[in-house]
Amino acid sequence: MRTFVRRTLPLAALITGFVAGPALAASPAVTGLGQSWPNTTDVSSSPNWHVYVFVRGNTRYIQINDAQGVVRGAFARTPYSLMGLPIGSDAGNLATPDEPLPAPASTSTIEVYSGYGVKAYVAPQADGTARLMLVEGDCKNDPIECSKG
Repeated sequence: MRTFVRRTLPLAALITGFVAGPALAASPAVTGLGQSWPNTTDVSSSPNWHVYVFVRGNTRYIQINDAQGVVRGAFARTPYSLMGLPIGSDAGNLATPDEPLPAPASTSTIEVYSGYGVKAYVAPQADGTARLMLVEGDCKNDPIECSKG
């Protein structure tokens, strides 16, 4: 019986590692919001931007950094709303359907993130700033229109 246990135990551990490994690695961080290079996975869909997701309770925080690691802004996705947070160099230039802004001067957008029922876009502006937008994932229109409310 000991031989049976010795042979099955490593197999069981191996199977558990394969099943649990990806789930553990994919867990959003709970610390690091506001850091240039937080110790978590960059989930950006654009090579020129970095996006990090953090979770606390029922709220997901989505931080957008530029290619140099400068924190440009962050959003909170609660079960009830999408809102911009007061961090980052473009914190005054965050738009959501719940917190709309007028259309920016440059309306050329880049999708930088899609997940958890939302999409994040960046519209770089001629003056070096960026309009950051977070919209519901089912937005089929222009993200600028969806973030107007």
